Amino acid sequence: MADLPPSRVQAAPPFSTVGVDYGGPFLIKNHKGRGAKTSKSYLCLFICFVTKAVHLELVTNLTSESFIMTFRRFASRRGKPSHVYSDNGTNFVGANSLLKELSLFLKSNGDHINKTFAVEGTTWHFIPAHSPHFGGLWEAGIKSVKSHLRRVLGTSLLTYEEFSTLLSQIEATINSRPLSPLSSDPNDFQPLTPAHFLIGRPLTSLPDPDVSSIPIPRLKAFELVQQLHQRLWKRWSKEYVSELQQRTKWRSHLSDLKNGTLVLLKEDNQPPLHWKLGLVVAVHPGADGVARVASVKTINGVVKRSFAKICPLPIV
Repeated sequence: MADLPPSRVQAAPPFSTVGVDYGGPFLIKNHKGRGAKTSKSYLCLFICFVTKAVHLELVTNLTSESFIMTFRRFASRRGKPSHVYSDNGTNFVGANSLLKELSLFLKSNGDHINKTFAVEGTTWHFIPAHSPHFGGLWEAGIKSVKSHLRRVLGTSLLTYEEFSTLLSQIEATINSRPLSPLSSDPNDFQPLTPAHFLIGRPLTSLPDPDVSSIPIPRLKAFELVQQLHQRLWKRWSKEYVSELQQRTKWRSHLSDLKNGTLVLLKEDNQPPLHWKLGLVVAVHPGADGVARVASVKTINGVVKRSFAKICPLPIV
């Protein structure tokens, strides 16, 4: 594997270099109530190369005009990027009609989009043909959003306003994920998140009752959006925590957790955007001398957890 490109490792303002990808389609309805007509919509993801922060937009069709308006909404809120990277149209191959739609969009509008942004001072880059792994950063981002979004939506149909609200909450959820310890202070339980680069502080969710188990017919429109967000949070947070746990070397003994290590505790039924963090204060070896349990100091006191429920944050 080659080294990361300079745009991934050099300090730069958030969203100065971004990757773009599309996901979908998703069906939306034009109004509430009976007789509503449905139409296709697409998820457009912008991901920052430096901070890994994401920005989500809802697009109503695959045309260059719609994408340019989407890009202007993004640039108006996040700042105009200097470089934009995206897939090449020939990356989408196979019999899947959805992939053919995205391929046709990129092939037919690539030159128009490139010329439009060149005038505005933004350089557009297409990755090499038939090399989707060159865009692993945005491919991973769109996968984590699209796959879980399809599962929680099911057969539910949302209006444009409701879908946009849901995407904004999903964006906040992803940007709240812990990246590394924020400081070396042993009493500091705050992790560094992509939100720190965007707003200077961690993102928090508004207090909402748990409506994830209430039948859909009993929910109001806003409560339905909250239920979808809560269900996606439960699925996505478990997947993210699992990715932090490296399980590739079961037969070799790795170094034990050290005191003072900031860790993320794997907990179920956490409210959205809440991550349970703590500091390792002691490890407890078993009869064979191998430690598999640790005492972790949290804001609510000291708790004991097995290593399977502990995810050390990477030190950068």
